[in-house]
Amino acid sequence: MTMAAAAVARGAGARAAAALRGGCGTAARGRPCAGPARPLCTAPGTAPDMKGYLWERYREAKRSTDELVPSIMSNLLNPDAIFSNNEMSLSDIEIYGFDYDYTLVFYSKHLHTLIFNAARDLLINEHRYPAEIRKYEYDPNFAIRGLHYDVQRAVLMKIDAFHYIQLGTVYRGLSVVPDEEVIEMYEGSHVPLEQMSDFYGKSSHGNTMKQFMDIFSLPEMTLLSCVNEYFLKNNIDYEPVHLYKDVKDSIRDVHIKGIMYRAIEADIEKYICYAEQTRAVLAKLADHGKKMFLITNSPSSFVDKGMRYIVGKDWRDLFDVVIVQAEKPNFFNDKRRPFRKMNEKGVLLWDKIHKLQKGQIYKQGNLYEFLKLTGWRGSRVLYFGDHIYSDLADLTLKHGWRTGAIIPELRSELRIMNTEQYIQTVAWLQTLTGLLEQMQVHRDAESQLVLQEWKKERKEMREMTKSFFNAQFGSLFRTDQNPTYFLRRLSRFADIYMASLSCLLNYDVSHTFYPRRTPLQHELPARSERPPTFGAPLLQEAQAK
Repeated sequence: MTMAAAAVARGAGARAAAALRGGCGTAARGRPCAGPARPLCTAPGTAPDMKGYLWERYREAKRSTDELVPSIMSNLLNPDAIFSNNEMSLSDIEIYGFDYDYTLVFYSKHLHTLIFNAARDLLINEHRYPAEIRKYEYDPNFAIRGLHYDVQRAVLMKIDAFHYIQLGTVYRGLSVVPDEEVIEMYEGSHVPLEQMSDFYGKSSHGNTMKQFMDIFSLPEMTLLSCVNEYFLKNNIDYEPVHLYKDVKDSIRDVHIKGIMYRAIEADIEKYICYAEQTRAVLAKLADHGKKMFLITNSPSSFVDKGMRYIVGKDWRDLFDVVIVQAEKPNFFNDKRRPFRKMNEKGVLLWDKIHKLQKGQIYKQGNLYEFLKLTGWRGSRVLYFGDHIYSDLADLTLKHGWRTGAIIPELRSELRIMNTEQYIQTVAWLQTLTGLLEQMQVHRDAESQLVLQEWKKERKEMREMTKSFFNAQFGSLFRTDQNPTYFLRRLSRFADIYMASLSCLLNYDVSHTFYPRRTPLQHELPARSERPPTFGAPLLQEAQAK
């Protein structure tokens, strides 16, 4: 759950009980209670008017929630803030490392269309897929990052932190799979551990699920869904495993064969979002004596042209070490591959590397050799990347580096969360949930009819909340009530996360990031529900500055 979602949920949830108190106020504070106050009889000897009683409680809760919304609106979160999963002080960081794609450089919406079209054409021309699939075009609003794909069943879905499928987010082709069919398919909505994707999100060694964690994977998910849709609509029998592999290989070839790189280099202004703030971040760190390095899977000439565009022709002067075509995550685990130096013309040299020199560009290598040559070990190193697995997981688990995740989607989601419509919806959803929880003790037929109406409203509001972010799959960070599997991994592998590196400009180089102490389910709410100030996380404070 993002901080903004947590603030809304706690704010509504903590006050919901106050609105529901028909007699016992202790239940709202977590202490046992005999239940809600019993409705008064209309006359001696007559039965209680349960329907009227329940709807009165409903109206009271609604009024309380409406009164709550303005206070939540006064504590909006700043989309340019940095959020912390683990306490970390920048004063301890001496060395900063960066990925390239979607970390130092951001791409325009045209890039995903390019990847989709190129991979689609490769399917037709090299894998002999029907030419009719060329009618499908890339839809940037179809998929979100972090989804799972069942390779054998050819369905795309969103899974929460507990391995439960969010019903209503399972798609075969471009059509949603009915909940009943999903439950029959998986014998419930839980995906066993042995069927989940492996450590790096891949479907291997018997794992039938693939998790799409890379921003570059958005065109891949959409292309998979479109080709599935074509086969299904035309009643064509096909093997889902072969389709998955062919699409994966086509997407890979767009990168490996240089199709994407050549297109970007040929029209760099079309594909790269120019942001002088990238240079401002690097210059700020350099001015404070911080060492910096770049480790990317992209090729040298491609990185050089991009960095010249967004930073300047002297970009290499800012970095102490530059490593290209690193083949992460293998770079972090394979000890066998030595570094190779590249000359100015991109030619690989054969001499043995005894030192990683500033101003030079190196290819491949491995982290163990990197640590040996630089001595940059432990928690004084902070590495930024956008891929939770390939960029961050091994570094935090095996090498003790601090890690920062770049999540571009965070900015847009926070802006949605800051809207009055979203806050009103979520606040009432939380209150209504609390109302259902407390009033479920009334088991008479009349009460149960009312509760069924509330459950129907709750379901409709959940669907509305999902559609605020993405009509098919909702938020990147949460399912109906739980964190997503994506957020679970983000929370484990990233010390801090932010929408872009430019967020660092809002903080001093000695700033300490403190994670908020979110109450556990069995703990009392914190004394204050106002979010702590991480530099300038609150929108009003940032605007004041």
